[in-house]
Amino acid sequence: MSHPHPELSAPPPLPTSGMRIVALGGLGEVGRNMTVLEHEGRLLVVDCGVLFPDDHQPGVDLILPDFDYISDRLDDIEAVVLTHGHEDHIGALPYLLRLRGDIPLLGSHLTLALVEAKLKEHRIKPVVTYVTEGDRRTVGGFDLEFLAVNHSIPDALAVAIRTDAGLILHTGDFKMDQLPLDGRVTDLRGFARLGEEGVDLFLTDSTNAEVPGFTMHEKDIYPALERVFEHADRRIIVACFASHVHRVQQVFDAAEEFGRKVAMVGRSMVRNMTIAEELGYLRVPQGILVDARKLADYPDDEQVLICTGSQGEPMAALSRMANRDHSIEVGAGDTVILASSLIPGNENAVFRVINGLMRLGANVVHRGNAKVHVSGHASAGELLYCYNIVRPTNVMPVHGEWRHLVANGALAQATGVAKDRVVLAENGVVVDLVDGVARIVGAVDCGYVYVDGSSVGATDEALLKDRRILRDEGFVTVIVPVDASRGKVASEPEILARGVAEEEDAFVKVRPVIVAAVEEAMGKGVMDSYQLQQVIRRAVGSYVGGKLRRRPMIIPVVIEV
Repeated sequence: MSHPHPELSAPPPLPTSGMRIVALGGLGEVGRNMTVLEHEGRLLVVDCGVLFPDDHQPGVDLILPDFDYISDRLDDIEAVVLTHGHEDHIGALPYLLRLRGDIPLLGSHLTLALVEAKLKEHRIKPVVTYVTEGDRRTVGGFDLEFLAVNHSIPDALAVAIRTDAGLILHTGDFKMDQLPLDGRVTDLRGFARLGEEGVDLFLTDSTNAEVPGFTMHEKDIYPALERVFEHADRRIIVACFASHVHRVQQVFDAAEEFGRKVAMVGRSMVRNMTIAEELGYLRVPQGILVDARKLADYPDDEQVLICTGSQGEPMAALSRMANRDHSIEVGAGDTVILASSLIPGNENAVFRVINGLMRLGANVVHRGNAKVHVSGHASAGELLYCYNIVRPTNVMPVHGEWRHLVANGALAQATGVAKDRVVLAENGVVVDLVDGVARIVGAVDCGYVYVDGSSVGATDEALLKDRRILRDEGFVTVIVPVDASRGKVASEPEILARGVAEEEDAFVKVRPVIVAAVEEAMGKGVMDSYQLQQVIRRAVGSYVGGKLRRRPMIIPVVIEV
């Protein structure tokens, strides 16, 4: 656990007429989106996603929201509302539903289809309610209205939440593509109607708040894809998110235009696109799609592979291809398209993959050298447009790093929202909406919960620190036999070093230092093994730090003889 703001105390009781908003993830980070709303003792959860680990969290598979705030109030949860089907909004649902399996889930058809497929792997059968834009549902004291928004996955929704405390509009992730591939535009008329009604608190996507102007249309990347397909002499490999149905659709369209066959690689890619096709969100041209194992039956210049790994994930298909650890061997003349943006923190991993592919002779096309990606988030111009339409009383930027939240708050102020009505909060900070005013009233414990193999929540910062030391500095094991009856070291200490780039004789000079330190301690009556281990750790640490300029993990072992 960690407290986000030591200067903030625990929140006071929520006034009867008020609404409480607590983000358990998604603020100050891109991912792990989860917001809890409370009114009249009942809870509504908006999204429940995961965050993917970075280099500072070795060995971690996923990072979950901290459920501790609601763990003793699970029966108070009316429902979980899902804005769309990306992992950073639905990925933590299996772990929440392990705590209470019958929490109702509300979402669009594609979103819930992706959720049900995920939960099936965890042997959880959810209670679901399908909604579409224009629908209204009442759960407990929450009156929910769903509005269409455009994003990089079909069927995304914003949600308006009406209670006696006021009207909240949560955009989810969105942009304002006026020429979307599926013809489903963001419902600005609905936003305006809610603005006329009076939006008391506007929770807005902040991811692109620093980007000026308007986000490009998704269809604008097709000419770049056409050029790549037209000039590629051999295979084309396209890496994108496993949920980006529109991007996959454009690849299928280009393959059809240029007479190529398409195979999909990666379990999540195949699963998601199969669902999208079955529900009618993906149009697969007749005879285009083939099994990946049969793609080699076609000439190289008739092959297209769509795979995962656009973020440099170590176990994803593209990373394994770059490392020559995949059945598909990338070679000279192949063209690889990274059709995605860089998620903050993934830059180094992605560049490693690009370099590995180019070393194998591939031509790599990415956002830096071609228009092969369009963001799914609203840029500053679109956010300004929304603020002017909605005219909210209070604004709370969500979904983004701190710089994104600040930039989004500044945009709100530029359109006339009072500075003291722009609430910049982080995970765990408690915001109350009372009598039309939103303000910070306290904070609750809210930390990272790590999924590490089969364990959930057992990994902590101390363990990760040890892993970072082992990874970066190596370790030194020191075995010291002692004769307690004589108060002496029985024989010369044995030193084993791993991951320390020094010759073995580098530790010769530390042996007498260890002996002297241990015998001095024993001479003072220190006979406890743990205390002697600490003496050894200090002696070796001081020597290694001063002479070798390293700080490896030191593992002392005391053997009584």
